[in-house]
Amino acid sequence: MEHKEKLHIVDGSSRSRAEQARFGFDHGYHCEVYADADELVHAAPSTGIVLARDGCEFGSVAAVIEKLNANGYWLPVVATGTDPNPKQVVAAIKKGALDFLRLPLKSSRLTRMVEEIRQEAAAYGESMRRMAQARVCLARLSPREREILELVVAGESNKEIAQELEISPRTVEVHRSSMMSKLGAHRAAEVVRLRLEARLGPTELLKAG
Repeated sequence: MEHKEKLHIVDGSSRSRAEQARFGFDHGYHCEVYADADELVHAAPSTGIVLARDGCEFGSVAAVIEKLNANGYWLPVVATGTDPNPKQVVAAIKKGALDFLRLPLKSSRLTRMVEEIRQEAAAYGESMRRMAQARVCLARLSPREREILELVVAGESNKEIAQELEISPRTVEVHRSSMMSKLGAHRAAEVVRLRLEARLGPTELLKAG
């Protein structure tokens, strides 16, 4: 009966949190409860599955995913709701939820969902964690530093970057040094790797932060 999987239950309703936690404990899972995304991030969990209530009154799965990403965390997130309609389910999946469970929880549905995520999450989860951490690093950059990062990734030299941006090579050196420092990078190859791990398009990068 003991599954040893940790469930992080995020729900604005204290009664619903308690019911889900009790159900999870009864089925062999370790459960932690949180009133909102802020409490979840403050606890900084590194393993487990997040069950996030999706509904205007009790919380939003999108808010939970965005808060995790903004703080450099990634955990598999599953949306929950008492009477989800098809549009709500589709919207939650588009925001990054891996599944949508109807409340109250059902034994077979929960067990199947946990097993499916357990099988898939190892490699995928590590990739998503790197992406979240890379995006947090890139968000620290100024708009000019992001422009220079894109040109460094494109393989341009300081002189070429200066010509492209119509600034002096010395100014490029200053911004490039600051950019590398903020990213904790020592070589251009590390900047390229971080940029790829963030999975942001050029327009998304310039809007980051």
